[in-house]
Amino acid sequence: MTNPLLSTAALPDFAAICPEHVQPAITELLAAAQAALDEAVKPETPADYDTLSRLLDTATERLGAAWGAVGHLNAVADTPALREAYNAMLPAVTEFSTAMGANEALFAKYKAVMAAQGAALSAPRRQLLKHAIRDFVLSGAELQGEARERYAAIQERSAELQQQFSEHVLDATDGWSHVATADELAGVPQDVLDATRLDDGGHKLTLHFPVYLPVMQYAENRDLREKLYRAYVTRASDVMASGSRPEWDNTAAMREIVALRQEEARLLGYASFAEVSLAPKMASSPAEVAAFLRNLAQRARPFAERDLAELREFAAGQPLESWDVSYWSEKLKEARYAFSDQEVKQYFTAPKVVAGLFGIIERLFDVQVAEAAASVWNDSVKFYELRRSGRPIASFYLDLYARPGKRPGAWMDDVRSRWLKPSGEQQLPVAQLVCNFASPVGDKPALLTHDDVITLFHEFGHGLHHMLTQVDDLGVSGISGVEWDAVELPSQFMENFCWEWEVLQQLSGHVDTGAPLPRALFDKMTAAKNFQSGLQTLRQIEFALFDMRLHGEPGAEADVQQLLDAVRAEVAVLIPPAFNRFQHSFSHIFAGGYAAGYYSYKWAELLSADAWSAFEEEGVFNAATGRRFLHEVLEQGGARDAIDNFKAFRGREPKIDALLRHQGMA
Repeated sequence: MTNPLLSTAALPDFAAICPEHVQPAITELLAAAQAALDEAVKPETPADYDTLSRLLDTATERLGAAWGAVGHLNAVADTPALREAYNAMLPAVTEFSTAMGANEALFAKYKAVMAAQGAALSAPRRQLLKHAIRDFVLSGAELQGEARERYAAIQERSAELQQQFSEHVLDATDGWSHVATADELAGVPQDVLDATRLDDGGHKLTLHFPVYLPVMQYAENRDLREKLYRAYVTRASDVMASGSRPEWDNTAAMREIVALRQEEARLLGYASFAEVSLAPKMASSPAEVAAFLRNLAQRARPFAERDLAELREFAAGQPLESWDVSYWSEKLKEARYAFSDQEVKQYFTAPKVVAGLFGIIERLFDVQVAEAAASVWNDSVKFYELRRSGRPIASFYLDLYARPGKRPGAWMDDVRSRWLKPSGEQQLPVAQLVCNFASPVGDKPALLTHDDVITLFHEFGHGLHHMLTQVDDLGVSGISGVEWDAVELPSQFMENFCWEWEVLQQLSGHVDTGAPLPRALFDKMTAAKNFQSGLQTLRQIEFALFDMRLHGEPGAEADVQQLLDAVRAEVAVLIPPAFNRFQHSFSHIFAGGYAAGYYSYKWAELLSADAWSAFEEEGVFNAATGRRFLHEVLEQGGARDAIDNFKAFRGREPKIDALLRHQGMA
């Protein structure tokens, strides 16, 4: 039988991929990629762009696509056998990637291409070469002897530890549950009760967000809220709740991951890993990032202090521990604005929201969305094509619902990138859009909170950035080559649609009556939009400053908790209890590519708010504005510096004013 991971079809056969396919396929593809690399670096191989692309891009893209499919299944359909197969090949894949990135002969070829052809190449290809030469340096290509060997060892061990960190968070999340009685769940919404009900009448509570959050918001039983809170914030830590396993503790992995990153920085000649991380980003230095975050914290603090004072006053002497904050915040929001998230949720059924999202995309960016057939990894996953003038230009998978074995959170990932192959064949981009919403119950459609709707639009913004590119060169098409602190611009930009009355009319339809969201309820939601925005802003700054200091101050990993406590003392107004171990499940920076980069959410939020202000000025569905955003930002991908994309769209440098105004902190 043919190994599905070796198929050259446009789409992976996800349903056919089994753990036993991984080792033989990846081994074969690694060998082919190594042979291509060996051929590329031969002295007699011409040092020209087309030759290197034909040899290297062809082999490494095929390897990347197969390994990406395995990694994707590991994230959305984890099994012990698949995890074992993935982990068995991870060192070899990491070793090849590291060796290629540090290959002196290949580095010399790229520099020769830039010197000989740079001026004559297209702008995307010049940008690609510039990035490649920079990345060779950051990948240790200039290291020699023991330093080179140590760098390679660091990459392999780091990949192993990051995978371990991610597995521990998943296992600790999946591994905890509590069976509660109906009496214990007084106040909890009916759809959550239905989704958690057991045959014997009890309710199985888990730490998956569609269960955890509504319990924290609505459960009247304070002891139950504390129980879930303790379990959630101590996942994969040294103080895990009962039922967890000591081997899931991420304490040692965290320290070693950061220590290895700092050692890598020293080998490359940088003072800290934060400097390495920022080398390919928009921000110029850790000091600039810290100043940006502290400036924002200073502006947000009065609003956060007011938020907390109002919450304490509303709670009227009742205890206000961390497990009480979501509960009393929801009560305050209901009292002040006379609505609840639960009320709003009845108007957002998943099918209606998805159809409304597609309608906006079609209207603004001159595309059509059509469901199509493809092999999927779960029956709930759907596959769609993006078409323009009847012809496919991209496609995507939509995986909306939480389930065991699926990594928490929401993300977009690429399956294939747009690429004009050396053979002349046009490869179209393919994306995966993954969320973890509550599943449908019975014969009713899944209900989404307004936050869920925002999450879906956010991830689809990443998808549009990947799928609508018109760049044909791998490495700078779609999201590839986009500075990490600008890559959130399209995703955060899309969130703004979720606050437009005309848009919500298209997205909403009551689960029982089909009636659209009432204007009175929308007005209450808008009034509540910036509810506790001061507290929320400081929380994001707390995470970002912790991340930047952890990676910017060598030795900080020796006492991660002490550093986090110091950051909280500086910027937070709401200090969590001593047992809180948030950092032990902070996968963004320890396993998700955001190391010394978490600040990029706020950095890009400034860009996206300013970009959206153009639509506010010119009309939300202004066709000319939409086309300008499409042409100057989405289609450009990484072929141009992000700041140049922004200025081409906005006509000027970005300003902070719109961000503060959008968050009610002007």
